[in-house]
Amino acid sequence: MNYENILVSIEEKVATITINRPTKLNALNKATISDLSNAIQSLAKNDDARVIVLTGSGEKAFVAGADISEFANYTTVEGAQLAAEGQESLFDFIENLKKPVIAAVNGFALGGGLELAMACHFRIASDNAKMGLPEVTLGLIPGYGGTQRLPQLIGKGRAMELIMTAAMITAEQGKEYGLVNHVVPQEELLSFTNVIAQKIIKNAPFAIGKAIKAINANFEDGKNGFDVEIKSFGKCFGTQDFKEGTTAFLEKRKAEFTGK
Repeated sequence: MNYENILVSIEEKVATITINRPTKLNALNKATISDLSNAIQSLAKNDDARVIVLTGSGEKAFVAGADISEFANYTTVEGAQLAAEGQESLFDFIENLKKPVIAAVNGFALGGGLELAMACHFRIASDNAKMGLPEVTLGLIPGYGGTQRLPQLIGKGRAMELIMTAAMITAEQGKEYGLVNHVVPQEELLSFTNVIAQKIIKNAPFAIGKAIKAINANFEDGKNGFDVEIKSFGKCFGTQDFKEGTTAFLEKRKAEFTGK
């Protein structure tokens, strides 16, 4: 499928989605959100893609924010609809996807860009990355899940300060806070991310999907994460991957998982 604002490639079971609006610092507009949503939905069904890596084109930005010109004249109703549609079609969809999605943050990840990275299952940053939620400088608050996911990742106090001051933090600060897992030189970002992706690919896809579901349940209102874990654990016993994994362990060989 051809997309207007993103590039998609698959190599060695790793799908790489590159947001490709370098003249706009890869800012998110409606068309880009639609492209991302469609691409990830397609990859979710593609057995050739076991891990998805999300990054931005160029050396300056992952995503430098939302395209402000699109919503500068919105009403209260239109603003709420913008947030609701974006969260449902992309941000929440990524977070709950059974395939791992890794954000490879190169350069600026601001506003909707940081929210997009936070929706991914974890983040790896280049050493020149800068991250922040500057929405209050526009008279707004984060609308794509930033007020919810940032406190989950770095704690309430730090999230309050970052959102209210509109401050940017460096990649190293992000690692210290727990916002990113690793910081690497920019030229090594994708290769380093691929090494981690390949480690994931060696493991059972069904089990990974259930682990994502169980971990996320701990952060959902009305959900008992322990119950979700117990049920998910039980379901793993009914898979071919469980039989293969245990047999391979007992036979002292590497398992060959199929995701079934």
